[in-house]
Amino acid sequence: MNDKKVKKDIKDAEDYKDKYLRALADYQNFEKRVRQEKEYVAKMAEARIILKFLPFLDNLEKAEIFIKDQGLKMIKDQLIQALKQSGVEELDLQNKEFDPQYAEAVEVVEGDKDNIVVEVLQKGYLFEGQLLRPAQVKVSRKK
Repeated sequence: MNDKKVKKDIKDAEDYKDKYLRALADYQNFEKRVRQEKEYVAKMAEARIILKFLPFLDNLEKAEIFIKDQGLKMIKDQLIQALKQSGVEELDLQNKEFDPQYAEAVEVVEGDKDNIVVEVLQKGYLFEGQLLRPAQVKVSRKK
């Protein structure tokens, strides 16, 4: 009878150890999920703030066309550099095939080839590899 109790105690101890290890793994997974969610929320907040600065950059670039001022160029370049350091990159779509994932076609014009971006009306941007703002473009349609 004593032998049965020892075996039962060993089995109970193994069961408790197994339950403890499962609970520990569940807790570690929970911690990881919470950490990932916090990082995601922080990235989304950062993306929303950056998105608010893009019209300012658009206006600086438009002003630079008409006003040739070194100070204006310096401010624009500093803003572009700060955005790059934050993980923002400009989409290069000019003369490339139109991709609706990255651009909105706002006008179709006659051209030599079908489905080529002939003019970027508003630049598009990625934030850490994800689309932040799609570009607005003119797309060609073969004559």
